[in-house]
Amino acid sequence: MREIRPIFHDVPIGSTEVSLGQLNERSREIFRRIVESYLATGEPVGSRNLSRLIPMTLSPASVRNVMSDLEQLGLIYAPHTSAGRLPTELGLRFFVDALMQIGDLTEEDRRSIEAQVAASGQGRSLEAVLTEASVLLSGLTHAAGVVLTAKSNIRLKHIEFVRLEPGRALVVLVAEDGQVENRILSLPPGLPSSALTEATNFLNARIRNRTLAEAKAELERGLEAGKAELDQLTQKIVAAGLASWSGGESEERKLIVRGHANLLEDLKALADLERVRLLFDDLETKRDVIDLLGRAEQADGVRLFIGSENKLFSLSGSSTIIAPYRDGAGRIVGVIGVIGPTRLNYARIIPMVDYTAKVVSKVLSG
Repeated sequence: MREIRPIFHDVPIGSTEVSLGQLNERSREIFRRIVESYLATGEPVGSRNLSRLIPMTLSPASVRNVMSDLEQLGLIYAPHTSAGRLPTELGLRFFVDALMQIGDLTEEDRRSIEAQVAASGQGRSLEAVLTEASVLLSGLTHAAGVVLTAKSNIRLKHIEFVRLEPGRALVVLVAEDGQVENRILSLPPGLPSSALTEATNFLNARIRNRTLAEAKAELERGLEAGKAELDQLTQKIVAAGLASWSGGESEERKLIVRGHANLLEDLKALADLERVRLLFDDLETKRDVIDLLGRAEQADGVRLFIGSENKLFSLSGSSTIIAPYRDGAGRIVGVIGVIGPTRLNYARIIPMVDYTAKVVSKVLSG
């Protein structure tokens, strides 16, 4: 077993700062048991059960005294329906950062991840690879698998300009995997149909089997070199056709979510059902989810957000574990991970997300 490396979070989880030095061995052991019981069952645990679980000899009264101290530190709380205790979000964060240990994945887990992701990459589209990876993570973790990818990573096949009326044209972009996207383009006054044909031919000679990002770079070079062969109006159409796929950041990103049904498993109360309903609502606000996941592209390694550490999932009390993946040039091009209840099996899921991101990166490097 090894100590987990730091996992960053961006939003302060409370005004109370707790250090490991504030807890003696007895307090650490009792706190660890409370958290581990919660992660395993979701149920509060009382002093009598704790006195049986811990390896040291302590009476229920002694355990209650320690629990009172932990509660004052903001690490645990008592639900109004129970005399037992549950960890707070602050407590979960403290457990993950200071007490939790994780080991490497089993060889079986590694082989399973490698085989399924590699199989999805054989002659299939980038989206198929990423969808399979999200399905895989969902199945392994019993949470919802999520992937954020840039549309600029889709490989292109064909582009065409179709005039709709004198001042407007439809730009049709076809990807190698069969995806089709359309944009409406405003045309300069007096543009002849020959300019649209010329722009189509110029673009198709340079975009086939390139990603949108690669095509943009190639076309910018081609426009500079091809100014002599293209008249000014055609140059404008080529540039406008290219720019029509260069909108806002969230428009250039695609969100893939698989495994919603996993979130309905093991519901123990109406409160759990309401939490899942709120999470489903959160997942429907795709722009906000994209913004949240996009924050993981700013740094290497696994990132973990617990409950209200991110505003998006604060009401549903959900955790997000995500890691970036890279293209063949080593650039971060998206993130992959899971979203689920705060009682996720962090010690198992964190290395699983990390390894899956690395395998996806390897497949994309091809």
